[in-house]
Amino acid sequence: MTPDVLADLVRVAALDVLADRGLDVAALPADVSVERPRNPEHGDYATNVAMRTAKKAGVAPRDLAGWLVEALAQRPGIAAAEVAGPGFINLRLAADAQGALVREVLAAGDAYGTGDELAGRNVNLEFVSANPTGPLHLGGTRWAAVGDALGRVLTARGAKVTREYYFNDAGAQIDRFVASLVAAAKGEPAPENGYGGAYIGEIAAQVVAAEPGVLDLPDTERDEAFRRIGVGLMFDEVKTALHEFRTDFDVWFHEQSLHDSGAVEAAVNRLKESGNLYEADGAWWLRSTEFGDDKDRVVIKSDGRPAYIAGDIAYYLDKRARGFDLCIYMLGADHHGYVARLRAAAAAFGDDPDTVEVLIGQLVNLVKDGQPVRMSKRAGTVVTMDDLVGTVGVDAARYSLIRSSVDSMLDVDLDLLAKRSNDNPVFYVQYAHARLASLARNAADLGVEVGESPDFGLLDHPREGDLIRTLGEFPAVVSSAAELREPHRVARYLESLASAYHKFYDSCRVLPMGDEEVTDLHRARLGLCVAARQVLANGLNLLGVSAPERM
Repeated sequence: MTPDVLADLVRVAALDVLADRGLDVAALPADVSVERPRNPEHGDYATNVAMRTAKKAGVAPRDLAGWLVEALAQRPGIAAAEVAGPGFINLRLAADAQGALVREVLAAGDAYGTGDELAGRNVNLEFVSANPTGPLHLGGTRWAAVGDALGRVLTARGAKVTREYYFNDAGAQIDRFVASLVAAAKGEPAPENGYGGAYIGEIAAQVVAAEPGVLDLPDTERDEAFRRIGVGLMFDEVKTALHEFRTDFDVWFHEQSLHDSGAVEAAVNRLKESGNLYEADGAWWLRSTEFGDDKDRVVIKSDGRPAYIAGDIAYYLDKRARGFDLCIYMLGADHHGYVARLRAAAAAFGDDPDTVEVLIGQLVNLVKDGQPVRMSKRAGTVVTMDDLVGTVGVDAARYSLIRSSVDSMLDVDLDLLAKRSNDNPVFYVQYAHARLASLARNAADLGVEVGESPDFGLLDHPREGDLIRTLGEFPAVVSSAAELREPHRVARYLESLASAYHKFYDSCRVLPMGDEEVTDLHRARLGLCVAARQVLANGLNLLGVSAPERM
């Protein structure tokens, strides 16, 4: 019995109790829930439905809880129910009811944990979107891991997700990048505010190799060649690095295309026509304060050039024109001001501001031997995705970047991630899966099979119950991760599941020893292990982390 099924059972019982006693059934809250108590001695699950309902129903919470306990004790699957404290209800499930959950996991297989509450939502998920002026740094690497995991989680709960990378290939940063390439090709130091690092020299050399006479061209033609070839090479390098990091995109969108196509001008004109753009001091301003921003924003500067927000506005309209009803932007810690301005832009076009969601990620620090790692040989001043992956591998890099909430600073301990011990979270979870795979091989060697109709009602050991109830939480964890845009919840859940499995394995022998006869309990426990392995694999897949068969 999953927590959702149990919650429905409690809700139906509560409706019956209210009706039988002539109380207002409307007093029952719509979201009846059950949770696992912190102390397992209090039961398998607990609910506060009586406390939430009693006041509106006009009765004492403990009285209502007592009536509910009497009703619930008669329901199939409930072994015991009791009142606790001011009106909590503790529930214990019958072993066969818990065993039914194992059967559900086995039947669902790869689909266990999926749902359809987001069906019909067309989501544009934009993440990473780093400027193509250098290798991906740690901030972009964190977004690559978290963004890809979020896309997987949203898809698992029914949304149609388009992963999109926005290349900022227009503006002063590209100009500085080009100037840096030219300087490197000429053997000169990087210009002021330019880009350094070995990669600049590498790309400059590739440009010269592609067009040997490029340095002899007039300055304008020379710079255009370095722009065209150099930025293209940087794009390709970023795409390759992301692909090797198991992060692929459906759309690679170029900012420059908005300017070239006239989309920016069209968006500005639309705002002018609606009266949401006004002229002052020679510039054109968005009335963003009318839509919740802390100040109005310049869209067209006094010199007639578009401000950066002009491209953002046109880009938002382009997304809406492509049919997206939810636009999620994943931005770095220095982009807090974008939250209000993007929502204001949506409102200025007549859309619900909630069409826009902005997730802000905090910085990442690498630590080795207790000291911060600050330098990259290739990039010169920052640690890159390649640096991290080259040190700990894709699995450890992805997992470590996903398992913490993005709104918190993150220290990645390289020494810890290199350890093959239970102190290393990704090893701990992957080892549980590998251990289960090994058990499955041993079972096959012994000829032990789960069979068509295992008696999961035999699984009445406390450690078996803990593991089963942990398996039952997975769909709700994935659902909340999707709803709250927090894929780290899946990682933390997997650590809890690995812990529950390791404790079960240490307490409950799964396979027969020596000449011992194979029993129904062996088959039931093997089925439970198959279910645990399935859920671990499903969860790791949502994170883009491998589920190894051997370690």
